[in-house]
Amino acid sequence: MKGRFGDKQRILHVLEAIDEIEQYVRLVTFETFLGNSMMRFACIKQLEIIGEACNHVEQETRAKYPDVEWRKIIGLRHLLIHEYFGVDIALVWDIIQHDLPDLKVRLTRLLEDF
Repeated sequence: MKGRFGDKQRILHVLEAIDEIEQYVRLVTFETFLGNSMMRFACIKQLEIIGEACNHVEQETRAKYPDVEWRKIIGLRHLLIHEYFGVDIALVWDIIQHDLPDLKVRLTRLLEDF
């Protein structure tokens, strides 16, 4: 186990972060998202948390669940942290709208194995 949290707790952190993002953008249009820096940065921070939690999931667990795009999630975290001035907000919105719901379903199913 990496650090003080196990894989189950890391997955729960991811699901909590997804829930936070869902609440931030509930009933929000892209234009509103674009115009609200607090909302954008809150969502980006939660995406960073998702990537960091996934980065600490054991390699054995990642290999067991290849349908979760672990590398892309971790890569997004690195991009958000290190290229913060070059973040494509439209891409962030697309991830929130299209990728996070699927990730939530996959990780919820994964938790059933723990």
